[in-house]
Amino acid sequence: QVQLVETGGGLVQAGGSLRLSCAASGGSFSSYAMGWFRQAPGKERDIVAAINWSGRTTYYADSVKDRFTISRDGAKNTLYLQMNSLKPEDTAVYYCAADRSRGLITILANYDYWGQGAQVTVSS
Repeated sequence: QVQLVETGGGLVQAGGSLRLSCAASGGSFSSYAMGWFRQAPGKERDIVAAINWSGRTTYYADSVKDRFTISRDGAKNTLYLQMNSLKPEDTAVYYCAADRSRGLITILANYDYWGQGAQVTVSS
């Protein structure tokens, strides 16, 4: 069973930076498609960024393009989300997800495994 554990969330002022990490265990991390999603109170869970198994192909939601960077380290079985120039509207619980395919997956329903989430709060 694949387990995903997010760390690195917290409280930051607008304009600041945070880096989320997602440690994977119990599966073949290096062959999985991975993604970051977020869910604000009262809203649906939406895609933030996605990366294919090799790390060569990435996707970003328009709202985070040029501010966030998704990456992965196969040696450490870890997925990252570097978040810069944070805005109050980035406040949400951030989830990492894994899919057993190798492609670039942007649809929430296609993901097989989910972490427990990490709270990110951006103050104005």
